[in-house]
Amino acid sequence: FVLIKGWSVALLVLLGLGSLAQKLPTRDEGLFQMQIRDKSLFHDSSVIPDGAEISGYLFRDTPKRYYFVVEEDNTPLSVTVTPCDAPLEWKLILQELPEEASGEGSGEPEPLDQQKQQVTVDEGTELFTYKGNDVESYVATSTPSGLYQLELLSTEKDSNFKVYATTTPESDQPYPELPYDPRVDVTGLGRTTVTLAWKPTPTGSLMGQPVQYCVVINKEHNFKSMCAAEAKISADDAFVLPPKPGRDFTSFDFAHFGFVPSEVGFSKDRSLTSNKISRAYTTKPRAADIQKLCIGNKNIFTVSGLKPDTQYYFDVFAVNSATNTSTAYVGTFARTKEEARQKTVELKDGKVSEVYIKRKGSKFLRFAPVSSHQRVTLFVHTCLDAVQVQVRRDGKLLLSQNVEGIRQFQLRGKPKAKYLIRLRGSRKGASTLKILATTKPSSKQPFPSLPEDMRIKAFDKLRTCSSVTVAWLGTQDRNKYCIYRKEVADNYGEEQRRREQNQCAGPETRRKSEKVLCKYFHSPNLQKAVTTETVTGLEPGKTYLLDVYVVGHSGHSVRYQSKLVKTRKYC
Repeated sequence: FVLIKGWSVALLVLLGLGSLAQKLPTRDEGLFQMQIRDKSLFHDSSVIPDGAEISGYLFRDTPKRYYFVVEEDNTPLSVTVTPCDAPLEWKLILQELPEEASGEGSGEPEPLDQQKQQVTVDEGTELFTYKGNDVESYVATSTPSGLYQLELLSTEKDSNFKVYATTTPESDQPYPELPYDPRVDVTGLGRTTVTLAWKPTPTGSLMGQPVQYCVVINKEHNFKSMCAAEAKISADDAFVLPPKPGRDFTSFDFAHFGFVPSEVGFSKDRSLTSNKISRAYTTKPRAADIQKLCIGNKNIFTVSGLKPDTQYYFDVFAVNSATNTSTAYVGTFARTKEEARQKTVELKDGKVSEVYIKRKGSKFLRFAPVSSHQRVTLFVHTCLDAVQVQVRRDGKLLLSQNVEGIRQFQLRGKPKAKYLIRLRGSRKGASTLKILATTKPSSKQPFPSLPEDMRIKAFDKLRTCSSVTVAWLGTQDRNKYCIYRKEVADNYGEEQRRREQNQCAGPETRRKSEKVLCKYFHSPNLQKAVTTETVTGLEPGKTYLLDVYVVGHSGHSVRYQSKLVKTRKYC
């Protein structure tokens, strides 16, 4: 890349086409061409264009040099280097090449080795040096003509960078200008939203250039440049984007685009063995890690979809839409508000409480026995979907389980202990449950005892046009069982049945016309704890939904799994 308007003399020279090149002022053309071709002096040399931003790629601990020629003395010069995803070391050197070949006086040229040694020893004048990850510039109002060398080095990892150089800095406006106050302000804060505001760039309003703003959100740190944020978005930590096609390639760069030399053994895990264009380096980032949103030319923006009580970093970049160059505002950070603290429900010893939990929501219950106790018995009866139950005693976690149906837990007690119960709802939908905590040992618990299998079995061979016969399991405890029927449409499906399957809704919610009968039943032998019942008075070819409720001593009931049955159409 050559810093000359129109890519005139030095471009041809640096590309080795010097026999037809225009002669530089006070410079021996043949000697200069020879020096440029000398790879020991100009390793991987590149040419910087005047007035255009270029992208480059550095391998760790491998310096890269760029060159440009300033043709006339007293020329203004501005060079800007933007590190992307790693700190860089860079320096700008004015290379003093000999104006005349020393062998001209005798009529014989100086030997090649002596010429190379003479130029190599002269390291030039160091004009500027910088180390860090800030966007930094070298600006001079007047520079001498000569060959300028820009050397860059990344010592941390492979890295991207950008370079912009111009000999007309006063007329060029490559990067959008920042306002007098370049800070990003947080003007609104919620649990999941943050509102940002910043002063507009003068570049768009005063100079009429097309400018838009991009906002970057992440949880780690602020970014000092747009390309630093894009490097984080576009690549994982182990693999950085190589340069774009068409500029400054090495064999390794070509490998990233699928052109793999057979003699180079690239690792298979980088997907570099295909003869097609490889896309291994364009891995998509996780949306939760970093987001980039371009929002047009408005300078107020509300970021939504954030997590409560979480710190985020916000950066705003003014982007010149025509050139894609950008300038970073001074970023900010903010912590979203905490979730609204929920009211803790007090549980009374031995009393059943009904709790409603919204989808993916939580409820907190507190149980503080008034007297000393050895154990706490906890009953949980979920009515719809499963609920996660966590119990802490004086801050120590005692229990964490998903509960579906009815569960009983025995917790070791402690004098003056206080219990905090957290109930977390299902992802599927809202949940309802009944819960009881007690320190009183009692043979008569409010919830009925239940068999392990809560299904209702229908006997297909006993079906008639007007009746069906079903059976269900009982327990060793004498409980009351009530059976109900309801005619449903032939297309009544599992999804509709699931929506209506509120196990906490007891017989009191049913119509009297749907009741078949109630009876008491138990068996000392669990193997024989089964009962059957024939439901009569049905119509031929109709579908019915059968429900069985088991009712406890205190009136709390539990519904068995509903059963769909169909009478015979012809008998």
